[in-house]
Amino acid sequence: MWENQKPMHLAFRAHGRYVITCMKFDTDKIIAGSDNAKITVHDTKTGALRATLEGHEGGVWGLEYYGNTLVSVSTDRSIRLWDIARAECTHIFHGHTSTVRSIQILLPVQIDQHPDGTPVMMPEQPLIISGSRDSTLRVWKLPQPNDSKYLSPAQPDEECPYHIRVLTGHQHSVRALAAYGDTLVSGSYDCTVRVWKISTGESLHKLDGHTAKVYSVCLDHKRKHCISGSMDNTVKIWSVDTGTLLYNLEGHSSLVGILDLREDWLISASADGTLRVWNPENSDFQCMFGGHTGAITSFQHDDQKVVSGSDRDVKMWDIRTGVSERDLLTHLSGVWQVQFDAQRCVAAVQRGNVTYIEVLDFGASPDTIPSVWLGKRVLVNELGDEIEGPK
Repeated sequence: MWENQKPMHLAFRAHGRYVITCMKFDTDKIIAGSDNAKITVHDTKTGALRATLEGHEGGVWGLEYYGNTLVSVSTDRSIRLWDIARAECTHIFHGHTSTVRSIQILLPVQIDQHPDGTPVMMPEQPLIISGSRDSTLRVWKLPQPNDSKYLSPAQPDEECPYHIRVLTGHQHSVRALAAYGDTLVSGSYDCTVRVWKISTGESLHKLDGHTAKVYSVCLDHKRKHCISGSMDNTVKIWSVDTGTLLYNLEGHSSLVGILDLREDWLISASADGTLRVWNPENSDFQCMFGGHTGAITSFQHDDQKVVSGSDRDVKMWDIRTGVSERDLLTHLSGVWQVQFDAQRCVAAVQRGNVTYIEVLDFGASPDTIPSVWLGKRVLVNELGDEIEGPK
């Protein structure tokens, strides 16, 4: 377990003094988007800068990738697709008339089976779903790797071969979305949550009950529930089938900005500086994490631990007890993004006025890494070369 291990701690500057608004990583690469309109690709193991993707004319607010295809959305109202290996833009989608804030790549999954036993797969092809400040959502085909480039200037929707439909109904910004199979849920600043049938664009349910802006949603496809977090300090669990409110989860004293459901643990994170763990089956409150001094900006969890970031630190908690097991990063002036996998925790943070990406590798061993490096922060440059030794 991570609580007793000294990680190899790699750090490198990224995006100058700008905020890293979104980040994804795997064992090979770290992809980070910023409000400076740029996207960087770094090597996970060395920190070396592989590529800077430029083309957006406004801040990048969302990233998703599948295979070698990266999708980014921006305040410039566009959706861009990139070939990650070649570091080039391959497609530009226009249509939204304001900032695109939310994005999801939706891959086909089996939702049922035909009488002859063959699977029913939805969606029928890989899709991109986007949500915008213009109050709409849009559904697009995900381009395939061998498709020709589509870089035309702004065109009417019907002229884009990848555009499928617009989903209208919200009266204000779409702040969050979550999709699975043929079901999409969206949360809006109009204080409502909507449930959509992706294949037809039909709005199935308008979920009324929040009294302030909805900032976060997630979809519990196993139980056919959707979950929403709001500026009214509550978390609500709804039936996707009927649209009825099943549970109202209270306890937070400020905006519930982030929700995550996995491994049968539902966690809500709030501007009140706390995270709360709930049982998604019956909404029972499990425990609270209360050690941060500022709003929770990012977190992730599995069935054992929660890693969360706030203004000054990144902490790791025991998900079952709420006990803080260790501080992973301290003495920070900001935390933008925190993610982890089985071996590494990656955080986009600010120290002073400079933005860094920091990689804590708990799989490193004294057999392969100089022991003096374990547990120490090593700063590297864009080539991945050490410029400041362990300290």
